Amino acid sequence: MPQEAIHNAAERVPGRRVMLYSHDTFGLGHLRRSRALASALTQGDDRASAIILTGSPVAGRFTFPERVDHIRLPGVTKLPDGSYISQTLGLDIDATTNLRAGLIQTAVEQYSPDLLIVDKEPTGFRGELLPTLEWLQSRGECRIVLGLRDVLDAPEVLAAEWARKGAVHAAEAYYDEFWVYGSEDFYDPTRGLPLSDATRARIHYTGYLRRQVTDNAEVPEAPYILITPGGGGDGAAMVSLVLAAYEADPTLEPNAMLVYGPFLSGETRDALDARVARLDGRVTASGFDSRIEALFAGAQGVICMGGYNTFCEVLSFDRRAVIVPRTTPRLEQWIRASRAEELGLVQMLDESRDGMTPEAMIRAIRGLPTQGKPSEAGADRLLDGLDFVVRRGRALMQRED
Repeated sequence: MPQEAIHNAAERVPGRRVMLYSHDTFGLGHLRRSRALASALTQGDDRASAIILTGSPVAGRFTFPERVDHIRLPGVTKLPDGSYISQTLGLDIDATTNLRAGLIQTAVEQYSPDLLIVDKEPTGFRGELLPTLEWLQSRGECRIVLGLRDVLDAPEVLAAEWARKGAVHAAEAYYDEFWVYGSEDFYDPTRGLPLSDATRARIHYTGYLRRQVTDNAEVPEAPYILITPGGGGDGAAMVSLVLAAYEADPTLEPNAMLVYGPFLSGETRDALDARVARLDGRVTASGFDSRIEALFAGAQGVICMGGYNTFCEVLSFDRRAVIVPRTTPRLEQWIRASRAEELGLVQMLDESRDGMTPEAMIRAIRGLPTQGKPSEAGADRLLDGLDFVVRRGRALMQRED
């Protein structure tokens, strides 16, 4: 079909079209957040549809709701020195970025969204989103929102990163609104950024994004605690510490269910699996479960890292949790966990305060049953994010200010 005919066909179909951009160079967080937003914005509205642009290598392993689809962008891998390489195409990183940028712009031109929600990166991966943002602005037919999680990084680090990427200029020049998926009372993720007063007036705190069980999963009948390092790419140390606790204390209960995440693999995973096998069923392990919400709902408690999506699940399912945050390459998880502990929502295992020892983990696991639930600290009032997104998103698509 000729390009003009394709565009005209798209124009003849009425509806509300949402596109979500998620650069996803590493981990699961951006894709899972975009999936939750797309599901909420299309649910109960037969005229609404959504497409997620994602670089996640595991996007195809998720189910998507009716009228939600995704386009997989060529993947890239971040090296230890902070540089990137193409995952599979044999192209250098500049050629891969140009290819991604072209695919993004073509998808936007053909889909003609009413609302574009960009996750976290105002300019996209290596600036790949800038041509599309300029094109959309010139047409004036699409509202553009920058979605930010509750914590990004330490203020001075974030300010330097945004200055390097030209992100402040892009944020102020192209975005109609900014949605922070958290509470203003919890943390200000833009702290340290030199945003103008006019830009700050366009920031809305949505509340956290409530999660629910969307797909049934096999849940153990016996009591268990859930061990999850999120995507798992940086979770080996936390998993090893939990296993060390069960190895050191044969009486430690309840049993644990470990979900590695898709990025904890290879020799590291093999070594951890060997340790799990020697625990004779006290710890069971699986590689990846896209229906992890059901496992949260059935758990007596959770030992986890401090990623945004995991934190939303802890609050949504009202699970007692001990967070073991990473502190490199970003302080994001530590900032979130320490603030959540301060508010009584979770407990944190802090390296400088508690020590990362089997004994400290044993105490944390044994303390879970007497720990307060997030609801007892007011978690429910923090979880209005999806309701806000639906209300505000539909208003923007109807051109209401």
